[in-house]
Amino acid sequence: MKTKALFLSIVGILIGCNLFANIISGTVYDDSKMPLPGVSIINKGTIKGVVTDFDGKYSIDTEKGDILVYSFVGMITQEIKIKDQSIINVVLKSSQIGMDEVIVVGYGKRYKRAKKNKSVASHLQGQVAGVYAIQDCDMEIEMDMDVSYCYPINKEFNTEGYSTIRENGYKNAVKSPLSTFSIDVDAASYSNVRRFLTDGRKPPVDAVRIEEMINYFNYDYAQPEGEHPFSINHEVAECPWNSENLLLHIGLQGKKVLNENLPASNLVFLLDVSGSMDSSNKLPLLKKAFKLLVNQLREDDKVAIVVYAGNSGLVLPSTTGNRKKDILEALNRLNAGGSTAGASGLKLAYKVARENFIDGGNNRIIMATDGDFNVGQSSNAELERLIEKEREHGTFISVLGFGMGNYKDDKMEIIADKGNGNYAYIDNILEAKKVLVNEFGGTLFTIAKDVKIQIEFNPAIVAEYRLVGYENRLLANEDFANDKKDAGELGSGHSVTAIYEVKLNENNKKQNQELKYQNTSLNTKAYNKDEIATVKFRYKKPTGKKSTLIEQIIPNSLMAKNELSNNYKFSAAVAGFGLILRESKFKGNCSYDMLINLAQQSKGEDKEGYRSEFIRLMKLANHL
Repeated sequence: MKTKALFLSIVGILIGCNLFANIISGTVYDDSKMPLPGVSIINKGTIKGVVTDFDGKYSIDTEKGDILVYSFVGMITQEIKIKDQSIINVVLKSSQIGMDEVIVVGYGKRYKRAKKNKSVASHLQGQVAGVYAIQDCDMEIEMDMDVSYCYPINKEFNTEGYSTIRENGYKNAVKSPLSTFSIDVDAASYSNVRRFLTDGRKPPVDAVRIEEMINYFNYDYAQPEGEHPFSINHEVAECPWNSENLLLHIGLQGKKVLNENLPASNLVFLLDVSGSMDSSNKLPLLKKAFKLLVNQLREDDKVAIVVYAGNSGLVLPSTTGNRKKDILEALNRLNAGGSTAGASGLKLAYKVARENFIDGGNNRIIMATDGDFNVGQSSNAELERLIEKEREHGTFISVLGFGMGNYKDDKMEIIADKGNGNYAYIDNILEAKKVLVNEFGGTLFTIAKDVKIQIEFNPAIVAEYRLVGYENRLLANEDFANDKKDAGELGSGHSVTAIYEVKLNENNKKQNQELKYQNTSLNTKAYNKDEIATVKFRYKKPTGKKSTLIEQIIPNSLMAKNELSNNYKFSAAVAGFGLILRESKFKGNCSYDMLINLAQQSKGEDKEGYRSEFIRLMKLANHL
């Protein structure tokens, strides 16, 4: 009898739970009834969410009464309350405004109507980045201080800025046996490329930085053992897109430090609240992202908030992590408006960071912006000098990029690189969760700085080699041992992957280079040792001044295809995708079918779904 009663009780509980728990599935379409891949679906008020697949389909766990928020760049966001349904199909409508329509932002004096007013537009042009002189403008006007800002809402109007990338070519192993570069753990390029593709466009070639795409993903490298804060991994095998060449895969794995064991943080949020941030994928998304970070703070951590628009200001003095309510209320009060005095904001943020400096702690500015500096000190060279001067005080800076249309990728990359920090692009709340929650330690806590890699290739075996990506991180060979030369930082738990395409000598042919004034010949070590290369690493401790050297030999031992790790195969798939997007002359036999198959073979466990999303992106790009 008791057993029967217990059974009935369990059944009752299960039935009761089923009344509230619900799995919602469905398809999201655009207004032409085409499936939309990459739509963000968030359970409102939580960080739980999913993204639609290539066919626009999704599935998400909910409870009765929850509200699902459907959002996509260029579409009107929809909210749907869960009742008793199990299938919800959604049609998102375009939010684009016509060519002749403008948004006018401002305060103060009002002018009710300016009919066909050409002088207003011409006066605005050049005042603020993104201002466009419109012929025969018919619009409502509100004045912001002394000038109105006309922003034409049109996909074709684009002032995004990217540094030119001149792709690495092959180097002769006799003339140039050394390859030297700084590590790069930034991942902004991948999420920015994703934003273009999910919006139905191919990205500009200079927006595609292959090393950042590769390093967006975590790899299953062994945790370091011993005195050094990272492990070194390597594999050599036949190149997937050129069977005559080899692909050399090198991976660093940073030591994972548990969040509770990390040093106390002195953080300064430096937030852009200028008029250019007044759109749903900028300041509103920024505020949601930083709320996720605030929830990770501990009692010993502290946060100050500096904002900048036409001027900069301190809106929250340094506040301890146990006063989350005060920090969140300060974020909620932020609104966008005005021009963008980014340099003055940087100066104030560094000043606040120094005033609250924690010896032995993590002193860091986290800057969030679209990068559109248009008032005051704003050239790349000026910003670089400012940041190089300030980083010597021990305060690092990380950069989070937001938005589209006037996005200044080049400025933000410089700030992060010169400020001993990292750079990420936040295109949706799930990316914010990845950067600020899942990778909290790696984003904020440096375990090794000025990490440099130098590889010496053996010309007896290697004829030519090519580093895939890292064009913006190349160093002069003499910079490797120069401890005054800045390089990249490695965060807690971060991994760094580099790939070389290698051409071998035919039949170990001697590679002597005859010159007019000198002769270059190989020594006996080159021929007596079966080594393809020697890889050297230099790094400093986070507060150190002198670097430590590590060396490791890479034997001339090729792995069979069935022995290759998922790390090797997946990173090769990402690199190949980058070559296609860049329309590279080195892409060889790269094809979407080959790369998709390679990525599917090496997807692994993929708990967070990032690799599955990558495969869907390649399928989407193939159809664009």
